[in-house]
This record gives sequence, structure tokens and C-alpha cells, in this order.
Amino acid sequence: MDILKAAANEMGLKVVQVESTMNLYDEGATVPFIARYRKEVTGNLDEEKIRELIEKVSYYRNLEKRKEEVLRLIEEQGKLTEELKTSIINAVKLQEVEDLYLPYKKKKKTKADVAAENGLEPLSLFLMDKNVNMEALKKEAEKYINEQVPGIDEAIEGAKLIIAQNISENAKYRESIRDRISKYGVLTSKVIEKNKVNDVKGVYQDYYKYSEPLTRAASHRILALNRGENEKILKVDIEIDETTHKYIVDNILRGFQNKNLTEFFTEVIEDSLSRLVYPSIKNEVRNIYTEKSEVEAIDIFKDNLEKLLLQPPLYKKAIMGLDPGYRTGCKLVVINKDGFYEKDDVVFLVEEMHSPRQVSEAKKKILQYIEDYDVDIIAIGNGTASRETESFVAKVIKESKKKVFYLIVNEAGASVYSASKLAKEEFPDLDVTARGAVSIARRIQDPMAELVKIDPKSIGVGMYQHDVNQKTLNESLEQTIEHVVNNVGVNINTASWALLSYVSGIKKNVAKNLVDYRHENGDFKKRAELKKVKGLGAKAFEQMAGFIVIPDSANPLDNTIIHPESYKIAEKILGEAGCSLKDLKADIKGTQEKLEKLNIEKIIKENEFGEETAKDIYNALLKGRRDPREEFEKPLLRSDILNMNDLADGMILEGTVRNVAKFGVFVDIGLKNDALIHVSELSNKFISDPTKVLSVGEIIKVKILSIDKNRGRVALTRKGL
Repeated sequence: MDILKAAANEMGLKVVQVESTMNLYDEGATVPFIARYRKEVTGNLDEEKIRELIEKVSYYRNLEKRKEEVLRLIEEQGKLTEELKTSIINAVKLQEVEDLYLPYKKKKKTKADVAAENGLEPLSLFLMDKNVNMEALKKEAEKYINEQVPGIDEAIEGAKLIIAQNISENAKYRESIRDRISKYGVLTSKVIEKNKVNDVKGVYQDYYKYSEPLTRAASHRILALNRGENEKILKVDIEIDETTHKYIVDNILRGFQNKNLTEFFTEVIEDSLSRLVYPSIKNEVRNIYTEKSEVEAIDIFKDNLEKLLLQPPLYKKAIMGLDPGYRTGCKLVVINKDGFYEKDDVVFLVEEMHSPRQVSEAKKKILQYIEDYDVDIIAIGNGTASRETESFVAKVIKESKKKVFYLIVNEAGASVYSASKLAKEEFPDLDVTARGAVSIARRIQDPMAELVKIDPKSIGVGMYQHDVNQKTLNESLEQTIEHVVNNVGVNINTASWALLSYVSGIKKNVAKNLVDYRHENGDFKKRAELKKVKGLGAKAFEQMAGFIVIPDSANPLDNTIIHPESYKIAEKILGEAGCSLKDLKADIKGTQEKLEKLNIEKIIKENEFGEETAKDIYNALLKGRRDPREEFEKPLLRSDILNMNDLADGMILEGTVRNVAKFGVFVDIGLKNDALIHVSELSNKFISDPTKVLSVGEIIKVKILSIDKNRGRVALTRKGL
């Protein structure tokens, strides 16, 4: 197989594009680097296309490797025919190769294997003669009677077992049956009565008696069924209706030329299907649908994570972080406008639990810290005692001399960070709870910089993340973080090593070396200085340099996405506008006005510059460095409390999207728990996928649909808004 040609055909690309892109990747270039700085080489492929291409080529490479292995294994058994060899070589799917290998795969000895050892294989072949009838079969069977085969019936039974096994291992039959069951199978589940008591919260109640065509089964339902089965609450199966079953039987029956023994062969086929084929094919089909569901769940998680990381930072805001609690009190920290720790304390502010003196002291302290540290925003974690803390804060800030807002922060992962090695390195003198409160505050000031320190699975924007392939999930989430970090760019002089480790070309040890170098030598003055860092070679510098920015560098190009390898092109473009680097630094607006008058196409042609690269450089000079997060809505700041008793059906509110799933959208409207907009309530039009309509961080108008005070649940709608 010509792998590159196959990938090019499948993706509608030119072979030269595929070859050039894969050469770069195989030589160690990262996807963000290839996508941004090698556009002429790839034919302007974006990150998504490049990742898809790498996946395709990797699949085909693994396929070829498996083919070689299977050919070797069959040849070692002395059973590799030219026909089989050709079939394996021409296979385009891994499943085809596995189907062809199945008859030769080492497995436990079966009754059919024993029958073959007893010499009954020739009798099974004799049955294929179209002239053989039952009488002739019995007569032939007499020849096979021996110590292991005591009679005619036993001989015929052994031949039937061999034929049944051959049917179950026939690659064409398996492919056809797999396809048929995939299209027409019905997914069912029922509760295992003796284990019903283990489903204490009735999580799987909807699946105690469930039935749905496989093709209509939503990904979240498939993953829920799998979990219920793993927890031994549910028995899950795929049912095959009579029409589908008959089609499968008739299809196999056509393969037997002997019409004298139709009833006999039908019996063998039925046995093969029920005993051997259906159980294994059903598992394969379920795996196919599970994989699809996992891909969908991971894609939703990736999308939610990307939107969360792209939440606009609230730069230059002094923030008080509150990690609420009852018995142990509420942990309070203050971080200044640059994100540095200033103060930590514990306050007891829950009126129902703490003494009037403690509550009064808490109020006094919070007002004092607001004044002392010029606090702009109070960030309250949404965990235990969050409602009481919010209520307290809403009252207190009304007495502040300064206008202060608050917001509820999803604190998922704060405790994971606070106990991590990184948190201990950052705040060796703070206790675990104080570090958690710092995390809560910082994820408002710069969400991306803070959230990359936490395992994405702990951030709280996924669904069924523990039910999907963990290796695939981790790789996908890391790619998402890598994409966002490199798209935004990183200030080398303020970034933690955790953030730097996601920058193109930077490994963890080098990220730590970069931070150590900064601590020992002070801030980096220019990009070229990065080469002095231990472990950072020429290749790493090439991959990372364009994604690292140095705002205070003497060279203004160090604060753009322009790669150092292209500085000469940038200077040439500036020169054509009658400007220099000094002009760009001293008078950026005036320089950009001159640049606007340039005919960039003419300059590209005259200098034989790579068109895409030169245009990117020109746009970077023209527009300056812009943070892509600025395009998104800033977090919704509040100044007053909202509780269940304030709500009424039909009330219209503003809320922030916290999580998006296939079945609906979770929205923070200021209550302790997020409210849900079911997919059916997203619009007057039919919506099949909420992720195509709303995303994490969006601020939207919603209407109260229903309120369940006992369960603390609020249902929302967007219909009519």
C-alpha cells in the first residue's frame, strides 16, 4: 500500500502536501509550528487538518505493520496461500486483516478442533459435494468410525462442528454480519434484579427496561449503559430481529452448493450463529459504537476545555479568593494586579454556624482587605458553604467604600492543584487550603495560565470522562491545551513552567530550566537569549521562538508572532514603507498607517517571498499582537445574591454556560448548582447537537421553566428569547 497516496486520496489532498507535511512531523516539528510557520510546505493546512493527516498516516502505518506480522505468523504455520496473501496485502482496514487472520489465530482448543484431530475434516469437505444426500453421508461416515469416533452420529456431529467453526471464521461472512447487525441491531438493557439495590441513587433507572435501535442510540446513553454493565447493575445486549436473522442465514446458505441437505446446513448455520458468531460479532459491534461514542464524548470535552481556556483574562485586577467552608472556616487570599500572593487568612462567616463575634470579625477583615489591597473582584469557590459565603459577601460589599463585584468560580480541580508538587514549589510557605484559594482567584485573572496546571479531567467540563479510553482522552486534551497555549502565545517572563511545557518544542525539563534561568538572571531581554538556557538546542529554539513573546524587548518583533527566522522579511516590508524597527517601537500607530498603503502582493512578487508567510508577517506588523481571548465575553460579575426563593416560572435571567453535553447545557445563574437547559429547550427549531449552538463561557439570556426546590434543581429554556 502506498500510505501517503492513500491518505491523500482519503483527505482530498495532493500527495506532495502529505509527503512534505509528514516529513516535517517525522523530523520532530510540532503541529502548531508546522501550521503557522510552514504554510508554503503544507499547502496552507491548518492544525486540525494536520492532526487528521497524522492520524490517518499513523493508522495506515500500523495497518502495514500488522499485515507483515500476520503474514509471518500464518507462514510459520505453513498455511499461507497466494490467495490469502493477496487478500491480506490488499486489505484497507485493520478489521479485515484480523478477520482473515482469525482461522489461524492461536486459541483454546474447541470441539471442532478435536473433531479435526479425530480425522473428520475430510468428511466435512465431502458434505460440500452437491450430489451428496443423507444416505450417502451416513455411508461415508462409516469410514471414520474409530476409538475416538464410536458411531455414525458422532462422525456426522464432528463434521457439523467443523463446518460451524469454518462459518464463524469466514472473513466475508463476518464482515457482512457485522454490517447487518450495525445497521439493524437493537440495543437493549435490563436491570439485574439481585444487584438493583446497589443502584442507590437510581442512576440507571432509565435503563432498567430499555430498547432502542443501535443507529439511534446517543453516545451518552451508550457510555451510560457500558458503565451500568461494568458496575453489574445492567445486562446489556444487542437483539437481532427475525428479518435480519433470516437474511443472514439465507446469505450463508447460498454459499453451500449442495441442495440435497438444505435442512442439515440450516441447522449447522443456526448453531454457528447462536454459539459462535453472534456473541463475538455483537461484542465487536458494541466496541465500534463505543469507540464512536468515546470520540464524540472526547470531542465535546476538547471543545469545552478549549472554550474554558479561552475565557478572557481579567488582567490588572486585584482579586480576593474565597474557598468556602463550614467547620474549618472560609480560606481567604488576596492576589495583586500582577497575580502575586499578598495575604491569606481564615474567616468564619456562616451566620447559622459561627458566633456573632466571628461573623462580625469576618466582615471587618474583608472590608479592611478590600481597602488595604485595593481589591476589585471577589472570587468565591462553588463548593461547600458557597451559598452562605455568597450571601455574606453580597451584604458586605454594599458597605465597601470601593465598588467591588463578586463572581462564583467553578473550583473543580483547585484541591488537586493545591496538593500538587507544582503548588508546593510555587507556595512552599502556604498550606493546602490557601493554595486552593489562590487557584480560585488566579483562574479569574488568567484562566489559561492557571488551568493548565491542573489535570484537565479534574476541571469539570467533561461528561463520562472516566468511561472513555484514557490514553486517547489524555492525548486529545493535551493537544487541545497545546493548541490554545500556542494560539494565545506566552510571555516568557511571567509564565510558570507548567504553562511553558505546552509551548511548541518545550519539554518539561526545559520549561523548568527556563524558569530557573529567569530566577537566576532576571527577565529575558530578547528571544535570542533563550538559546543560553540549558537543554534548549537549535531545534527546540526553532519550534518555540515564535510562540514566546517578550513585551519589553528592544526588538519589537520579539513581541509578535513573527518567527526570528523571518525577521529579515519583516524588516524588508518595514523598509518598503519607509520605516525601521525603531519606528515600529517608538510610533506603532504611525508605522501601521504607512504599512497600510503598501502593495504587499507586489513586494512578495519582487522579493520572491513565500506568499502565505509574507502575508502573515505583514498582518502581524499591521495589527500588532492581539490576544485571541479578547474576542470572547468577559465573565459575568455580580453585586447581589440570588436564591431559589427569588425565582419564579417565566423569569428571564442572564447566566454563564458552564458545561455543554449532548443532552443539554448547564448554566450558572447565580445559584449553588448550575441549572439545565435540556436540548429540547434550546430553540424553537430542532437542535441535534448543543455544542454547535452554545459553548463554555458564553453569557446568555434564559427563562425559568420549572423549579424543584426539594432537589435544588432549576430547568431553563431559551424558547421565545
